[in-house]
Amino acid sequence: MSSTQSASNGERLKGQCLCGSVRFSAIPSNPETSACHCHMCQRWSAGPFFSVYCGDSVVFEADDDLERYASSEWAERGFCRKCGASLFWNLRGKADYHVSLLAIEGGPDLKFTTEIFIDEKPDNYAFANDTKKLTGEEVFAMFSEGQE
Repeated sequence: MSSTQSASNGERLKGQCLCGSVRFSAIPSNPETSACHCHMCQRWSAGPFFSVYCGDSVVFEADDDLERYASSEWAERGFCRKCGASLFWNLRGKADYHVSLLAIEGGPDLKFTTEIFIDEKPDNYAFANDTKKLTGEEVFAMFSEGQE
């Protein structure tokens, strides 16, 4: 496997937690990554959570140590109960996975395009990339309209 994988060709990519107890594969829906600045992601991942939208393509090959936490009425977060690695957030009740960018082996070659919950981002950092920035209200409106 190359040090950087292309996610734009529909290739199934492998990923895992820090200790390797939870292993999965997934197909990114597009060649993009986003950062979530919501307060839950900040607490869960000690900063913004960079994710890759993989929809329903996630397949767990080893998940005995996978823990799911219902973090809100609409979302759950997945992590390894052995090493604590943050692996994904998912819409509750359906397979709609947003996988941790750096849990994917080889660091896929994705463009950083979007920052969500920008209104909850702390003032002590800013990214230089030119990204689309959405407030929490805009994110919830997007989900209620059934868009991705």
